[in-house]
Amino acid sequence: MSAPSPLFVLHVSSPVGTIQLTSTENQLFRACFLENGPETDSPVIPTCLKEAATQLEEYFAGKRHTFDLPLYTQGTPFQQQVWQALQQIPMGKTDHYLGLAKRMGNAGAVRAVGVANGANPWMILVPCHRVIGAQGQLTGYAGGLWRKQWLLDHEAKMTGTYQTALF
Repeated sequence: MSAPSPLFVLHVSSPVGTIQLTSTENQLFRACFLENGPETDSPVIPTCLKEAATQLEEYFAGKRHTFDLPLYTQGTPFQQQVWQALQQIPMGKTDHYLGLAKRMGNAGAVRAVGVANGANPWMILVPCHRVIGAQGQLTGYAGGLWRKQWLLDHEAKMTGTYQTALF
């Protein structure tokens, strides 16, 4: 799908690297890690981007367990269903692809759930990092497995459910 226009950009520093937030005037379009490249913010920053930055800063400070942001949902109906299911995984807990597929009423959709999880445009904010392999192993994460492990450890410490490294 094509991106809406205009888009605004804001960069947020975090313990796991720079997060690039992109939005329309009123909805968050994307949140992703910026590995390389210019960190140029838009000259005008909409309120929704400022709020996303604030909520991420609170999360990394250990003061926020959930996010409440207006998301620009540009995915298929199935992807949107998966992204909704991801938001139901509580902080400090994990799920796996089969568990998500079963909760969605379609145990045969495990691979499709994995693809939709990987297409999640709002890393951290829609917690795809909380999905692990069926045997408890870390599986792919667009931000890198080291970030996934860091996020899971951070959330476990915040909720008092500390877990040891999974890999």
